[in-house]
Amino acid sequence: MVNKLELVEHVAEATDMSKAAAAAALDAVIEGITKALKKGEDVRLVGFGTFSVKKRAAGKGRNPATGEEIKIPASKSARFKSGATLKAALNKK
Repeated sequence: MVNKLELVEHVAEATDMSKAAAAAALDAVIEGITKALKKGEDVRLVGFGTFSVKKRAAGKGRNPATGEEIKIPASKSARFKSGATLKAALNKK
């Protein structure tokens, strides 16, 4: 697994940026994607993939400890669908 710090180090090395500048750039990208998704917009990065928002309807569930029925509120979640270039890179032998 790669964490954010390792990703920042990779960006800094690949672009000859300082780690602080690479961290700021990564934070800006994440913030931009988040803002677009909050507006309900898709974010398409050609060759990499598409981030989108999926709406989940409200429903009913059961508390496993008591068996009591509970209401599950409607919610939104982020989805990612990989692009053709990423798929090809992952499946390259």
